[in-house]
Amino acid sequence: MSLSFANSIAVQGRARALVPLCVGAGAYLFFLFLGDTLLQDSDSFWQIKIGQWILDHRAMPMIDFYSFTRTGAPWISTSWLSQVAFAFSHAQWGWAGPVILTAAAVALTVAILVYLLEVHIGAPRAVLFAMLALLLSIHHVLARPHILALPVMVAWVGLLMAAASRRSAPSWTWLPLMALWANLHGGFVLGLALIGPISLEAVEHAEKGRRLALFMRWVLFGIVALIASCCTPYGWRTLQGATNILSLGELLTLIVEWMPANFATFTPFEGALLALIAFGYYRGLVLSAPRIFLILFLTWSALSHVRSIDAFAFLVPLVLAKPLGEMFPQPQPEAAGAESWPGRYVTALGALMIVAASWTSTSLYLGHHRFTFTMTQTPVAAVDLLEQRKVQRVFNAYQFGGYLISRNIPVFVDGRAELYGEKFIMDFFKATEGKKPELLPRLLDEHKIDATLLGADAPGPQILDQLRGWKRIYADDIAVIHVRDTADGATAAPSK
Repeated sequence: MSLSFANSIAVQGRARALVPLCVGAGAYLFFLFLGDTLLQDSDSFWQIKIGQWILDHRAMPMIDFYSFTRTGAPWISTSWLSQVAFAFSHAQWGWAGPVILTAAAVALTVAILVYLLEVHIGAPRAVLFAMLALLLSIHHVLARPHILALPVMVAWVGLLMAAASRRSAPSWTWLPLMALWANLHGGFVLGLALIGPISLEAVEHAEKGRRLALFMRWVLFGIVALIASCCTPYGWRTLQGATNILSLGELLTLIVEWMPANFATFTPFEGALLALIAFGYYRGLVLSAPRIFLILFLTWSALSHVRSIDAFAFLVPLVLAKPLGEMFPQPQPEAAGAESWPGRYVTALGALMIVAASWTSTSLYLGHHRFTFTMTQTPVAAVDLLEQRKVQRVFNAYQFGGYLISRNIPVFVDGRAELYGEKFIMDFFKATEGKKPELLPRLLDEHKIDATLLGADAPGPQILDQLRGWKRIYADDIAVIHVRDTADGATAAPSK
């Protein structure tokens, strides 16, 4: 009987070891199947274009060379490593490359989250939290650098919280994670900011005699982490570049991902907040002051900018893991002794089989499915016409900037908002959205615009229809083109 019990424990242990990998594989296949939904943001175009430039020139961009309104202005890429990864994958497999890369990053994120959570709350609850995190962030899962940095964010915060739970200082061996994060995406500043409150969690519960020494070790770790974040081709300028977006003021309320959360209609995020409050009251959840601060900070960030919902979804479970584990203790079976080498090989074989099955599924799916970018972001026919007319200066819609860059056409504006500044883009939006239509002719004349390329559903084309000196020469369901009446007198192309 005892031998049978010991064997069952060993089998359960091997099964639990494979749970994170199984959940990750499921998430990977799910997002691979939904791959076209990952290609909905035109920023992916210029991210890939910059990554390809880095590969071609073996250098880092220091100035802008994609717009005609900011040509030569200082600009650095704080996501250069992600851009290189996307560019390389796109060059190898077309749009399937970025899709696979994005799906793999989400899978790794989920696997790491389950691995970190199941220590405290068990595999079933860990899997549940991971699925809820995916549900909350699914609309922001796109082929963009922030997704490639997501597993690093979860690993970094999870390891810091684990150290705090042990009332110890973080290991120096974790610092390369911060350096990697800083090269992948500008969101690494969040990882630096969280070191402070997490350190207070460790210090608060440490023995009184060692609190000061422990606090100083955390402070030293934070300083070295700050130095590690500067281990990029740009050095300390990476920090400046990562925070420039926060200085855009009113503009952040117009860029979709930087808008505040909107509760006019019920959303999963609203449901998660209400469920968290209800659970806290119902079960009498007791948290330390630092953990309360962390949850409030992550909630405030998500309420301020919808792009921060990802951090809320994946990091709040890590903050709650230990308190929930104490509230719902997991049964601890009797020790079964060290696992034999055949058991370890069986576990490794199971992991290899899961990876092999995922890759085989990928190959089979790619054999009959071709990923394509969302048509509303790609005005192909309109840009073809602009190239035929050899237009030099195009006044383009914000969402078309990335696609124009991919076609090697200098842009008026694109998704690099920090390059153009608050006033420039605010004037652009006010002019094209009808809030201050009198700005439109001034912008067109000031920048010597030859043609406009605006969204078909925007007020801008209707304003241009009434503007003297401009005529509509093309329109479809995606874009509308206007040119100056005095251009070249060419026959207008038929509208579609």
